[in-house]
Amino acid sequence: MQPKKYYAQRQMKLDQIKIDFQDGNIPKDEFVQFHHIITDRGSKYSVTGGLVKNREDIKTLLKKVKSNKKYARATHHTWAARVSDGVQVFDLKNDDGETGAGMVILRMLQRENYLNTIIVVTRWYGGVKLGGDRFRHVQEAVRLWINQAWVET
Repeated sequence: MQPKKYYAQRQMKLDQIKIDFQDGNIPKDEFVQFHHIITDRGSKYSVTGGLVKNREDIKTLLKKVKSNKKYARATHHTWAARVSDGVQVFDLKNDDGETGAGMVILRMLQRENYLNTIIVVTRWYGGVKLGGDRFRHVQEAVRLWINQAWVET
């Protein structure tokens, strides 16, 4: 897969910069979920993602994920989102107790140039601390979602 390119165009009026985000990736569905894709030392991971256009959409998708009893009992729902209003891109993240994991997801979304997208990595703690392996599992979960659930514009 070739890296995505960022384009910026300069307007003549007032020397403002207008950014063209039309080359960004978007998910092909509003809600895509993969269950128990990774298991390590008792911990289980799932990944969910979808199309969001504002903070309300983010809250709605998180509620949808947590409305499932099984997911409501999960230990962590780490997420990151990138939302564009056509002029700016807003990067949002939440670690939900899994320190640093939200940034891992956000960096992967930035690297793949995803816009109007949220990815939630859910972890059920298995009783054993995973140390740095937890970041590798978050990356694997996000990579699976990106490879399975995206369409290039």
